[in-house]
Amino acid sequence: MSTSASGYIVLLGAPGAGKGTQAERLEKDIELPHIATGDLFRAALKQQTELGKLAQSYMDRGVLVPDDVTIAMVKERFGQADASRGAILDGFPRTVEQAVALDSILAERGAGVTIAPYIKVSTDTLLARLAGRWVCRGCGAVYHMLYSPPAREGVCDSCGGELYQRSDDTPETHLKRIQVYLEETAPLIEFYRDRGLLAEVDGEQDIEGVYADLLRLVRGATQSSS
Repeated sequence: MSTSASGYIVLLGAPGAGKGTQAERLEKDIELPHIATGDLFRAALKQQTELGKLAQSYMDRGVLVPDDVTIAMVKERFGQADASRGAILDGFPRTVEQAVALDSILAERGAGVTIAPYIKVSTDTLLARLAGRWVCRGCGAVYHMLYSPPAREGVCDSCGGELYQRSDDTPETHLKRIQVYLEETAPLIEFYRDRGLLAEVDGEQDIEGVYADLLRLVRGATQSSS
């Protein structure tokens, strides 16, 4: 049963921890928008907003989009009506510097981070999860051979397209992504722990177990607003 809530939730977890899947479910149950930085970039580029064009100029040069551009996109998104009561943040902040910027943005709104759930998963488990990912060439649907396999091997359930593994879906690439995430995020985890906002979730459980713990923690922190 969905229950509306209020508050800003920073969802933490390495690639393969299942943040996106859990955030989508959480969005429906507590009626707060799921704001993923990847989605913000794609939308801004598609709509050719000023920030989108600025981000594109960096990506065209093969360099990382600076923090101030990402922060500006998040701030702009908070100005939309559906985020007036709060939001579920996925992929931002990634560093302590971004977390400090987030605090400033929220302070302007008379708000702050309510809770920072951290879906904690071992590196071995993350690698096993990431290794089973397949993508449809036709519609881009994502499957996992262990957790969400297609009805027919190698064929997309939605459009019948061919399933393939991306060239960067290698153990070496995944390990590097995880290591970079942990290096970037370890100080961020301590940042929220020091403020009494971190809430660890055992990500080694099945999807339902993780979600039950996550929902309980978030509801306890945000309180029901209706």
